[in-house]
Amino acid sequence: MKHYLTKLQETTLACWDRPSLCDWRGDTYTYGQVAAEVERFHLAFHAAGLRKGDKVAICARNSACWAISFWAVNTYEAVAVPILTDFRPEGIMRLVNHSDSVLLFTDADIFEKLDIAKMPALRAVINNQDYTLLASPDEAVGKAYEQRNKLFSETYPEGFRRENVHYPTGNEADVAIINYTSGTTSEPKGVMLTYGALCDTDEYSNTHFPNTHEDTMISMLPMAHMYGLAIEFIHPNVDGVPIYYLGKTPSPSTLLGAMKDVKPYMVVTVPLVMEKVYESSIKPAQEKVKWALRIPGVKQLVYKKVRDGVNNAFGGKVRCYIMGGAPLKPEVERCFKAIRLPYMVGYGMTEACPLLGWEWWEDFVPGSCGKAVHEVRIDSEDPAHVPGEIQARGANLTIGYYKNPEATAAAFTEDGWFRTGDMGIVDEAGNIFIRGRIKSMILSASGQNIYPEEVEAVLLSHPLVAEAIVVGRESKVVGLVYLDENAAREYPNRGLLAGQIRVDVNKQLPIYSQIALIELMDKPFEKTPKMSIKRYLYK
Repeated sequence: MKHYLTKLQETTLACWDRPSLCDWRGDTYTYGQVAAEVERFHLAFHAAGLRKGDKVAICARNSACWAISFWAVNTYEAVAVPILTDFRPEGIMRLVNHSDSVLLFTDADIFEKLDIAKMPALRAVINNQDYTLLASPDEAVGKAYEQRNKLFSETYPEGFRRENVHYPTGNEADVAIINYTSGTTSEPKGVMLTYGALCDTDEYSNTHFPNTHEDTMISMLPMAHMYGLAIEFIHPNVDGVPIYYLGKTPSPSTLLGAMKDVKPYMVVTVPLVMEKVYESSIKPAQEKVKWALRIPGVKQLVYKKVRDGVNNAFGGKVRCYIMGGAPLKPEVERCFKAIRLPYMVGYGMTEACPLLGWEWWEDFVPGSCGKAVHEVRIDSEDPAHVPGEIQARGANLTIGYYKNPEATAAAFTEDGWFRTGDMGIVDEAGNIFIRGRIKSMILSASGQNIYPEEVEAVLLSHPLVAEAIVVGRESKVVGLVYLDENAAREYPNRGLLAGQIRVDVNKQLPIYSQIALIELMDKPFEKTPKMSIKRYLYK
């Protein structure tokens, strides 16, 4: 297995003058320019006394500079600590401190809300937008950093060349990243991922969805999220694929404009985005020609036109739409399968860097989340029919949680399998079907196991429901619902509306899992950056 940093080095030499990291409609850095910027940081880090294994936090919005900062830290063999900008200032400071970070890359407006006095281990803070120094509690570190351009000129008086690029290997067992989870059931934990885990993810990605130098990629997910970091950035970029960043969260029109410009080879997103595409474009188009769908020959022409419309909206070169983080609504999934949209719903988590389940779209089974990336087992006497905890093993998995031996011990079985905390089954063909979270499972008064996600799938199919989760209260099933505002506008009595939803949904549920009460929410549920509802906030 080739080290991803070896690939980065080889690609840098081969693609020296080709685009590498780009801000859409902004700055573009070639592979050679990225390598030079990385070397400037290496010289500054060395002069400042930064050592291998020291922690460096990056809390900034997606940009080419974010990616350069990461490569600088990662190839220096310091430990990168990506932190989501969605965290509140107190949360950012807490994670900087918990990770023992000595440097912080951040945006100026984010830094304005932080109190550097409450982050005593920090020796310098660097503006991730222009690489100016925002603060230097350690004056020596600040001075060393300010001298980086002078150091670079003195070290390379004839210019920085291809032969000067050297990135480390032989470090597979070393920690490369501490990534703080944005979990739906608890507060964040620092997941330690090694260089070897990143190598493994890159190797699997190349084998199962390869790319070429002719491809391009748009980064939509937060870079502090492992899907955004490993799948949208590291995997394609080390193979010569230029990455385009949109900056702040784009509007739908901005996103589609970027898609048409960049023409990405794959789209990594969350089901919510594709569900909106379905509701706004595909469903209305099908309704207009519903009569034609009854005619076999014409139906296929309609499906092709709809599929081509979606693909063209995303630039026309997408080979696969990869979704994860939540299940796709059954109605939407049936439509995507019918029109042969090249989609798949994967299974992953931060601790798996991030892949656990995957299958190419042509072989993907609706309702599943692919086949095991490495090894998966079900803690059940009948794994194909009776749900049990999904447990995994492989080189891509975390070695534990930073400064949290109790959580690390609890995360693994005695024979070394990682406990995902998810309940599921695996059919005879190896397809994984998630049935829910262990922590969210409801035990009914009659002793039946009720998996909220299964009840939620029925709730979400109701035309009046936009978002929903199911919780257990005194062994009863309670549905928390945020209404589809457009659909609900026709019903002035919200109390009667809740009752009607409960009646409609219970007609489709087994008696033991029927909903006892529907509570209507006044606003959408709070979500993680990958748009999963933060379940632990709702009881």
